[in-house]
Amino acid sequence: MYILRPDIAEDEVNDHIEKYNNLLEGMGGKILDSQMRGKRRLAYPISKNREGIYVQLSHQGDGQHIAKIEKAMRLSEDVIRYMTIKQDGPLPTPKPKVKTSETPNTKNEKSEDDSSKKIDLEKDQSKDSSKKNDSEKPIE
Repeated sequence: MYILRPDIAEDEVNDHIEKYNNLLEGMGGKILDSQMRGKRRLAYPISKNREGIYVQLSHQGDGQHIAKIEKAMRLSEDVIRYMTIKQDGPLPTPKPKVKTSETPNTKNEKSEDDSSKKIDLEKDQSKDSSKKNDSEKPIE
């Protein structure tokens, strides 16, 4: 994980992400996952910055490349903090890179499902209220 300065433009952030991903792949590492976590408030000021752009980079390799990537981050003025952690146990599965044109449009499907759920819920509520009204009537 590394934290970039908050005043960097989004295209420069993407350039940094690509730079470190390419650096790792060039040294024989395998990128498992690379996520931009967004701009967040820091717990304490770092180099007079109150916020930072968090990037999580999960990779797999022999460990020889860690010193080189940490040196590259240390020399960069845009990286204000970095941390490398060895993960024991199951590794995260690599996420396939999907182009934006191939992503399915789930927004419409979700709204259709939500509307059908609302209709079913209304039917159930009307049945329950009719049962209550029947039970509240006095028996003659």
